Amino acid sequence: MIVLAPMEGLLDFVLRDVLTRVGGIDRCVSEFIRITDQLLPERVFTRIVPELHNGGRTGAGVPVRAQLLGSDPACMADNAARLASLGPHGIDINFGCPANVVNRHGGGAALLKEPETIHAIVAAVRRAVPAHMPVSAKMRLGYHDDALALDCAQAIASGGAAELVVHARTKAQAYRPPAYWERIADIRAVVSIPVIANGEIWTVDDAHRCREASGCDMLMIGRGAVVDPGLGMAIKASANTSEEGAKAVLTWPQLVPHLLDFWHIVRTRLDTRAQAGRLKQWLNFLRRRFPEAELAYQALKTIKDPELINAWLMALEPQALPQWSEVCEPA
Repeated sequence: MIVLAPMEGLLDFVLRDVLTRVGGIDRCVSEFIRITDQLLPERVFTRIVPELHNGGRTGAGVPVRAQLLGSDPACMADNAARLASLGPHGIDINFGCPANVVNRHGGGAALLKEPETIHAIVAAVRRAVPAHMPVSAKMRLGYHDDALALDCAQAIASGGAAELVVHARTKAQAYRPPAYWERIADIRAVVSIPVIANGEIWTVDDAHRCREASGCDMLMIGRGAVVDPGLGMAIKASANTSEEGAKAVLTWPQLVPHLLDFWHIVRTRLDTRAQAGRLKQWLNFLRRRFPEAELAYQALKTIKDPELINAWLMALEPQALPQWSEVCEPA
C-alpha cells in the first residue's frame, strides 16, 4: 500500500486530486484541521477536505482520511464526532507537525513529550466516532530526541488506533536527511497494529531500503510524490518484472495533461491572487525530476497574471515546451 502524506500548504485537495489521477496511490490523508477550544462548523471540514462532498474520495476514487490536530481530548472528540458524520474514510490524528507555531500551542510534535496525553486524545476520539470508522495517527520519533518513541507508539496503540504512521525523524531533525527507518522497526516490535513508514522516500531505491530497514510493507510518500508524481506507480512496478510493470514510470509527455488538469482546478477553485503562485510552487518541485519543468518554471517564474500563464500553458504540447515569445510578449 502507498499512502499520500498530508503536507500543510502543499499537498492539499488540488494535488490530491491530480496525483491520484496519475495513479499508484491507495489512500490519502488530508492536511490537518486545527482544533482549539470550539466545535467547528461543517464548512471548515469541507473547505479543507472537499472530498467529503464526494463520498470521502478524490475524483479518481481514492479514499481520503481527514486529519485532526489538537491537544484537548474532549474538544478533539467533539470535533471528531462531527467530522465522522460527514463521511471521511477514517480520521487521522496529527502527532508529528514540527511547525513552531503549532508546537507553541501544544499541538503536533509537542505532544510527543506527553505519552499520557497522546493516549487520552486517541482514546477520546476512538470513543467519539462510529466503531466502523478507522482512527489512525501519525507521529515523529520524538521532540528533542527519540527517547519516548516507543512509549508514544504504545500510547497510540493502546488508545485504540487501528494504524500508525511513523515519520522517521524527530521534531528537532525537521526534514533534514537521513530518516532513521530502523527506529520504525523498533516501534513495530512493541505494537500490534499495522505501521506505515514515512520519511525521505524520493526514489524506488529509497522505498526498497526503507522497507528493508523498517520491516514495513506499507509506505507513506509526500514530497517525493510531488517531485515525481509517478513515484507510487514506479514503486509498485518495481515489484513486477513484467514489461507492463516496467512501463509504469511517468514521463513528461504523460505528465503534461495532469499539469493542465492541475491548472484547471487551480483556476476554478482557488482565489485569483493565489493561482500563479500555486502553479509555480509545484513546478519548483517538478524541476528536480523533469528538465522540461525547469524550462516551464524559468518561463513563468516572474509572471503573475493568470491569463498570461494560461495562454502559455494552453500552448503546451506533449513533446515540447513553447518559447515564451511564441505565445505573447512578456509583461
